[in-house]
Amino acid sequence: MIITQDLGKHFDGFWAVDGVDLRVGEGQVLALLGPNGAGKTTTVRLLTSVLKPSRGWARVAGYDVASQSDQVRSAVGILTEGHGLYGRMSADEYLDFFGQAYGLDRERRRRRTMQLLADFDLIEHRRRRINEYSKGMRQKLALARALLHDPPVLLLDEPSSAMDPESASQVRQSIRALRSASRTIVICTHNLAEAEALADQIAIVQRGRIVARGTPEELKARLLGAAEFEVRFSRNLDGNRPRLPEGALLTGQGQDWLRYRTDDPAHLNPLLLRGLLEQDLSVVGLSEVPRSLELVYLQAIHTSQPKGGGNG
Repeated sequence: MIITQDLGKHFDGFWAVDGVDLRVGEGQVLALLGPNGAGKTTTVRLLTSVLKPSRGWARVAGYDVASQSDQVRSAVGILTEGHGLYGRMSADEYLDFFGQAYGLDRERRRRRTMQLLADFDLIEHRRRRINEYSKGMRQKLALARALLHDPPVLLLDEPSSAMDPESASQVRQSIRALRSASRTIVICTHNLAEAEALADQIAIVQRGRIVARGTPEELKARLLGAAEFEVRFSRNLDGNRPRLPEGALLTGQGQDWLRYRTDDPAHLNPLLLRGLLEQDLSVVGLSEVPRSLELVYLQAIHTSQPKGGGNG
């Protein structure tokens, strides 16, 4: 649904997007992560035909972003960081207005408006002026607008920002449901927990380039190394160091626990448990130590920094 090759955008002496290659299939969710100014928003503007590439190319829903911009805009739904809501309109007037802009007939506009307002718990507030809405309500209305014409591609910039936990959870559930409907979604977010919960693929952007890409688990393995496990014992070790099988690297030990790394947990963990029992050490728990996407992100950004620091 989204393919780019060597996609770049040049502004006044610098490359805001510099050679981005993407491939996102039907039903997939891609999270674009990166610091402010990394090129995420410019990438989204290229994918929506708001900007024309300075080099390379991109196709969205089968349409070229440079030569078929009208078709691209019809195929995408966009949630921008600045909502552009018309405060004097009511919610149903606002969605009906945009439904006309998308060329929907009157009955379809009515049906989609009522369905989306109900989905986002706005149906009881549909006749209130938008300038009376809370920030969370405005965010949900902007997301409803992005979905109004039932587009095959969604580009969402901070979809749950300014929302209370319940509303944010509701939006994430909606995004999961949209993915199951074979809709391709790109999310720009600073909420790393949200990205990890929703995304099939992660792309970390720095200075206009993708510096790391893959599934969350692939990125953890590549950037953080072998998986780490923790063993808990029923009694203190009294300072003794248990014998570990070859392939287990001890990384830490306390009174009644130890941690180790291994490249092959499926093979090594059963051997380790058997060996500990043979040493008369009663194990009450063995679990993988959680590794957050935040650690992956920080490692990717750190390793991509130019030597000597700064951007020059």
